[in-house]
Amino acid sequence: MAVRPAPWNPAFAQADIEKLAHLPGALLPVLHALQERFGYIDGDALPAIARALHVSEAEVHGVVSFYHDFRLTPPAAHSLRVCQAEACQSMGCRNVTARVERRLGIRIGETTADGAVALLPVYCLGNCALAPSAMVDGELHGRFTEAAADRLLDQLLNPPEGDLP
Repeated sequence: MAVRPAPWNPAFAQADIEKLAHLPGALLPVLHALQERFGYIDGDALPAIARALHVSEAEVHGVVSFYHDFRLTPPAAHSLRVCQAEACQSMGCRNVTARVERRLGIRIGETTADGAVALLPVYCLGNCALAPSAMVDGELHGRFTEAAADRLLDQLLNPPEGDLP
């Protein structure tokens, strides 16, 4: 299971920015550091990054918005990636995806309103022999059938008493 990121902290963010600002081409290392620590890059950090790196705020925003892995909003508690590549399609991933969408009340690429689950497409997990495949919070699942998806969603949405989400 993936480690949960720290809550956004402007002082820690500023320290990360200053620690890396001296590097040539520091923008990507700074963005990666913030994303790794907090799980996203708070919009309030963009002006601080621009000032520290002597670039425009538009340039910082352009890089953040260009790369799909950077986020400007906190991540969901759980990430569910369902492979949509050809091998998984041939083994029923579209039916599995439709089932998950119905259960969560969202479309692929969206996050539930309560922030519990992000349902994301992925286009190959390298697990074609066990298609359809999915990745949940960094853990690979093969033979991800509709029944397997239901069991997993039951666990994610209704954790046993005492477990942290």
